Amino acid sequence: MFTLVNFNFLMLFNIYKETVVSNTFLTTDQLAERIQYDARTIREQLKDSVLIEGIHYVRPFGRRKILYIWEKIETDILNAKNLAFAIPMANGGVCNG
Repeated sequence: MFTLVNFNFLMLFNIYKETVVSNTFLTTDQLAERIQYDARTIREQLKDSVLIEGIHYVRPFGRRKILYIWEKIETDILNAKNLAFAIPMANGGVCNG
C-alpha cells in the first residue's frame, strides 16, 4: 500500500539523488575530442588561463597527470555565451557594458 510516508521518502530520495554529482574525469586527449580542440592547444594555451586547477582540472595524488572535470568545463562553455559582452570586475561580478 502506498502511503504518504512512502511518498515523502521517495521525494526526499529523489532530491538527494539529484544533489549527488558524479564527476566525469577526462584526459587531455579525451577533452580534445569532446570540445574539438587540439590536445596541444589545451595544454599550452587553455590550461592555467581559461582552465583553472582545482576548478576545471585536478592532479590526482599530486602527480604530473592531469584529469579534467567535464561537468565544470561544460558549464563554463555554456555560460560563456551569456558573458560575451560582459566586463569582469575585481569583486567577481560583471559589468554589462
